[in-house]
Amino acid sequence: MRGIVKEFPGVRALDGVDLEVRAGEVHCLLGQNGAGKSTLIKVLSGAHHPDAGELLWQGEPVRLSHPTAAMRLGVATIYQELDLVPGLSVAENIFLGHEPASFGVTRRGEMQRGARALLGRLGHAEIPPWRPVGQLPAAAQQVVSMARALSHDARLIVMDEPSAALAHDEVTNLFRIIRELAATGVAVVYISHRLEEIREIGDRITVLKDGRTRAVGLPARTTPTADVVALMTGRAVEHTFPRRPAPGLRKVTPEVLRVEGLSVAGRVHDVSFSVRAGEIVGIAGLVGSGRSEILEGIYGARTPLAGRVLLDGTALRPGSTTAAVRRGMGFAPEERKSQALLMLESVGRNITVASLGRYTRYGWFDRRRESADAVRQIAAVQLRPDDPERPVRTLSGGNQQKAVLARWLLRRCKVLLLDEPTRGVDVGARSELYAQMRALADAGLAIVLVSSEVPEVLGLADRILVLREGRVIHACDAVDIDEHGVLDLVMEGSAL
Repeated sequence: MRGIVKEFPGVRALDGVDLEVRAGEVHCLLGQNGAGKSTLIKVLSGAHHPDAGELLWQGEPVRLSHPTAAMRLGVATIYQELDLVPGLSVAENIFLGHEPASFGVTRRGEMQRGARALLGRLGHAEIPPWRPVGQLPAAAQQVVSMARALSHDARLIVMDEPSAALAHDEVTNLFRIIRELAATGVAVVYISHRLEEIREIGDRITVLKDGRTRAVGLPARTTPTADVVALMTGRAVEHTFPRRPAPGLRKVTPEVLRVEGLSVAGRVHDVSFSVRAGEIVGIAGLVGSGRSEILEGIYGARTPLAGRVLLDGTALRPGSTTAAVRRGMGFAPEERKSQALLMLESVGRNITVASLGRYTRYGWFDRRRESADAVRQIAAVQLRPDDPERPVRTLSGGNQQKAVLARWLLRRCKVLLLDEPTRGVDVGARSELYAQMRALADAGLAIVLVSSEVPEVLGLADRILVLREGRVIHACDAVDIDEHGVLDLVMEGSAL
C-alpha cells in the first residue's frame, strides 16, 4: 500500500500511509486508537475505497471495490468483534457465501468434510463441524474465523486484536497457528495493543500516528518497547501505573461493599470478600474462571443461587440492577459497545443516561442542565474531543471507556465494578485510564477490577483475589505477589 489517503467529512483518517507485507511474515500494525489502523485495514479488505494512493498485489496494481474482490484476491480479515453467525453451524460459517452446491442444493457432506479438513490444518480437528458457532468458547470461534479465511485460499490474513478475549494458554495456541500459517507462505497482518505479544509473534512493525506512517519495517524482536511507544504516542510513557499507597500507609476507611457466599449458576461458588472506600480490589483468573459472573452477580445482572451483597451494611435485592444503581453502584461491562454504550446516541446522552430522572420536573425535560452536566463530566475525565454532541460511536476505545466512567461519576456512585476496562485501548490511553481509576479511588470510590492482563491487576489494585474455577483460592495485598505467582495459582494451583 503506497500513499493511501482516505477522507471522511471533516477528517482525513489516512494521510499518505504506506504498508508493505511480505509472504510468510507476521507484520504488526501498531498505533493508538484513532491512528488510522481500522481505516487502513478496511481499505485493504475492500470495505473502503481510498481517495488517493495505490495498492499493489504481488507487484501489480489492483483495485478492491468491495470485500468480495479482496477475498477473491486472497485477502481475508478477522475483526476483533467476530462476524460469525451464532445460529449457524461451524461448517456453515466457514463456507458462508461460497457453499459447495449442485443445482442450487448445498452439498452438506462435502461442506462438513471440508470444514473438518480446514480445522485439522489449524490443529483443531476436535471442533465439531455440525455444532452451532454460538455454543463454542471464544478461542474456538477464533479458530472458526481463521478456517473461514483459509477456505477462501487466503494468502494474507488480517487479524485485529485476535488475543483480546483469549486466556493465556489459548493465546499460546493462537501463536502456534499463526507460525504454522506463516511457514506455509501465508502473510499475517497482526494488530494488537499488547506490546509484549508483538515481540513474541511479530517479524516486522509498521507504526501509525494521526493517520500517517511513523515507521515502516522495524524489527519486532529487537526494537526497544520504549521506542515503539514513543513512535505511537509522540512521547515517552515512563510510568504506566500511578503510585498507590503502601499497605502500611493506607488509611483505614469504612467498608462499602461486602460480598458473602456468592454463588452464580455454573461458574461462581461461595465467593466472599469486601472493599473499603478508596480501595481497588483486583480479581485475577483465566477466561472462563467466573470473573465476569462475579461482577454481574454483584450488580444484579445475574440472580445469585446463594449468598448476598451488602452496600453500606444493607443487603441489596438479588437480581435487581435497578436496586444496585439506586443504592450507589456502577458497572462498566467487558463489552462496552453492546452492553454499556448507546452507539447511535451522542456522548452527552451516554453520560447522562443513568441520571435522566434528575432532569425531569413537572413533565418538562431540562436539556440545558443535562448538557451542562455532560460538559462538566467530559472535562472531569479528560474525554477527547470534548464535544457532548459528537456520536459516541466515533470515539476511540479509550474515550468510549471514559464516557462510561463519566456516566457513573455523574451518578456519584460509591462502588464501581470494572470488567476489562482497557480491552482494545492503546498504550497512551491506558495510562490516562489508569490515572483516572487511581484518582477515583483516592477520592473515596470503592473499585472492583477484573482484567485478563495480570500485570494490569497487579499494577492497579491494592488487594488481589486469585480465582480458579469460580472459587477464590488466594487473597493478599498486591505487593505480596508477582505475575508468576498468580499464574502458578490459576493454572496449576501450586502453593506460593
